[in-house]
Amino acid sequence: MDLSLRHIAHRYDEVEVLRDISLDIEKGQIVCIIGPSGCGKSTLLRIIGGLERPASGDVLQIGTPPSESLNPLTYIFQDFALLPWRTVADNVSLVLEDHALSAKARQNIINDVLARTKLSEFKGAYPRQLSGGMKQRVAIARALAVSPAVLLMDEPLSALDSQTRELLMDDLVDLWTKEHYTAVYVTHNLAEAVRLGHRIVVLSRRPGEIREIVDIDMPIETRTNDNPELEAIQKRLWNLMREEALAADRELLNV
Repeated sequence: MDLSLRHIAHRYDEVEVLRDISLDIEKGQIVCIIGPSGCGKSTLLRIIGGLERPASGDVLQIGTPPSESLNPLTYIFQDFALLPWRTVADNVSLVLEDHALSAKARQNIINDVLARTKLSEFKGAYPRQLSGGMKQRVAIARALAVSPAVLLMDEPLSALDSQTRELLMDDLVDLWTKEHYTAVYVTHNLAEAVRLGHRIVVLSRRPGEIREIVDIDMPIETRTNDNPELEAIQKRLWNLMREEALAADRELLNV
């Protein structure tokens, strides 16, 4: 299933947040959205996922989700959103409990996604016993349990330290290499964007408009932090954003 955004615009009262966003998200691609603080990245993701209705424009689903998909569009948030009184397995089970599945089918799905995210030995643990990186793995496993057509990731690694972030990026790359999932990935971290993104959408400061779309043809499984080509792309992205990021920062401080 592909997504097509057509002339999306949005505002909160008198504040114009997004202006004329048109974008195609193709099956099997990770599309990263970057831009200055307050440019509407997370708002755009909520609109894509149906949590907010745009002031104008449309989000179209092209094609059909996989037959096994229980939720075509599924979120992964930066704050993990785990229930502390539930074990790892039970947190994953939560998203399956409103679906007409047998106990055996539900357990098979839980076992499968825990294995895919390297969590099988932790299925009986509680969130308080897990590191931040492990908690985010549980959130990823929970999202995968419903076989989404598109993963919507809102700065999923921003709450983690740098070493854990690197490990989780490796996990996301490994998962994509095996499954070629589709994702829209919002981040303020340019290193994450060039490591994970097939396409990088650069938004302007508020109101957010598409300033440029950068395609990266290099296979994501071969990308490394010290790759000169990626370093050049990251520098180019920062040059695109630098002045607007400084202006947005000053604007936010004055609110």
